Amino acid sequence: MYALVRMEDSTILSESEVSAFRLFRLLALEEPDILAVDSLQEIAADQHELFEFLQHLPPATRLVQVTGGEKKESLGKVAGRFNISFNKFDPFAESRTIAQVASLGAGAEVIAFENTTDVVVSRHRSPGKGGWSQNRYARKIHGAVQLRAREIEMDLIAAGLRYGKKETRAFGGCSRVAFAVQAVRDEVPVHPYRGADVQVRIEGKRLDRIRFRPLSGKPRYLIVGIDPGTTTAVAAIDLDGNLLHLGSSRETSMAGVIEDLYKVGKPLIVASDVPEMPFSVEKIRRAFSAMAFCPKQEIPVETKMEIARPFGYGNDHERDALAAALSAFRQYQAKFQNLVKRVPPGFDLDEVRARVLRGQSLEQVLLDLRGKPVRVREGKGVGEAQAAAPSGQEPAGEPATVSQNDDRIRILDGTVKRLREFVAELQAQVQEKDFEIARLHAKVRKVRSAHEGTIMKDVEITRRDAVILSLKKRLRKEERYTKNLSRRISRMRKIDEVEESGTGVPLKVLDGLTKDSLRRLEEYIGVAKDDTLYLVRGDGWGRSVVKDLADRGVRAVVAPDSVVSGGDPQMRQAFLELKVPLVGETESGAVVRGKQGVADPAMLDAALKDWEEKLGEHERRKQTDMVEHLFLEYKAERGKEVRRSG
Repeated sequence: MYALVRMEDSTILSESEVSAFRLFRLLALEEPDILAVDSLQEIAADQHELFEFLQHLPPATRLVQVTGGEKKESLGKVAGRFNISFNKFDPFAESRTIAQVASLGAGAEVIAFENTTDVVVSRHRSPGKGGWSQNRYARKIHGAVQLRAREIEMDLIAAGLRYGKKETRAFGGCSRVAFAVQAVRDEVPVHPYRGADVQVRIEGKRLDRIRFRPLSGKPRYLIVGIDPGTTTAVAAIDLDGNLLHLGSSRETSMAGVIEDLYKVGKPLIVASDVPEMPFSVEKIRRAFSAMAFCPKQEIPVETKMEIARPFGYGNDHERDALAAALSAFRQYQAKFQNLVKRVPPGFDLDEVRARVLRGQSLEQVLLDLRGKPVRVREGKGVGEAQAAAPSGQEPAGEPATVSQNDDRIRILDGTVKRLREFVAELQAQVQEKDFEIARLHAKVRKVRSAHEGTIMKDVEITRRDAVILSLKKRLRKEERYTKNLSRRISRMRKIDEVEESGTGVPLKVLDGLTKDSLRRLEEYIGVAKDDTLYLVRGDGWGRSVVKDLADRGVRAVVAPDSVVSGGDPQMRQAFLELKVPLVGETESGAVVRGKQGVADPAMLDAALKDWEEKLGEHERRKQTDMVEHLFLEYKAERGKEVRRSG
């Protein structure tokens, strides 16, 4: 059972306890944007079950693990970033927290499938062994599979998607058609289907291993300490003082350091362990537009070791970089803790801290994050900017006082005037850019409209070409089928002419007593009632084939004398039991050329009379054997009774 919380636009719609089956029904019905959990192990025991779970999710629903991807954190720690607290022993409180942090962009989306989708159209039932209508039944199923596959192919062409197709041909159509579509699952205009004869399965192509993609592309803010030199060391911690990265190298350039930091997050503060920041560190700081931190005096080695000992380090350079980052964190730790008390739940604490450090007031930051316009009161922004200033500048939290010095007032007035002129110039540039953007947007819309018209025309032409190609293939198939039927009718006419002339009895040549031979003969000329067959070989015979001949009502089977007299006795016995006449080639006067032959009518009639006498003798022998068997059984039973009475 799961504690389920449904949230829309930060509003809790409902809370309920559901089973896994009920959960899937709700997901299929509502198709939410995000299904958030705190641990994947709560919904799948292993990777195979996780793939199955993701396969059954609606295409537009993303599975998000709010506690992170490869490197997981506790839910309490994730919620703490948004200043949210909850009762860990209440499942619904935990579910509400999961929904809230997921709506705020926390966590990582679970990626299990490539940008390729497999669409498989196959039979929903097996043709089986069947009976009289087996071929018609199989043709109906395979034709339905082929028709459904063509409809799906038309939909893919109309959507302009690239795909590969693999068909498994079968009698009457296709038994299986597989499409490999070059698109993600929610872009494929096909839905799973199960009918009487056809089923359609849609599956994404699985990755080798589960991957995670951050739900929010926004990087985390960092406090970075750098120790330059022959060996460059870099330490990065988050705004809560947790170590995220620590390393050193003799070959890393400044560009390499910047690239490594981009992978970890976004530096908010770049710190050095010496009072005057080195030029190389200053270049890295400017690359990120980060704030600078330098201690008022050089940090002693003993203090560095004491600060860095809880985290561990590999060499002195890493120790100095880590000490610089931790010193900057300690400088602002009290302010960070104060903000935690003042910020209401549901706000990204890192974003609030970063903006306050850059000079915005807390009120302004909270209104901005809510999406409301902010009016900064005069004097408020100055005070907050001072509070965010690093060590070595003016003290934070003290309002600026107006000096009585007239020169300073005049300088400040000039500065304000220049800044106002600069702002006016920037606003004029912004207006010009807005006009230019609007003009370019109009041009893009016009070009896009013309391009879309061309694409639609090309798609329609492609779709019609595909229909024409399909109809041509079908026409060629029907022409081949018609030609085979014409040849078969011609052969049957020749046999009828021979039979009507009375010069002989036509023989249809059967290669052997096997299912395949009988099927080939039926396709070649057909087997009907009162037909006379000529058997070429008797090896590999089957009793079921003799039964099929008896069911079709053939008049007789003519075979070489070696097969009739010296062949398998069990085969002759099978013909007698199933009452299918088996006569020799010589006694019937048979002459065979290729796939057809002729037998002498009088000799064939005489041979059939002899066979009927053999059949009668066989029946009498069976009856005699049966009577003798009954007599022996009676005699044995009578003997038992006499012995019991005596």
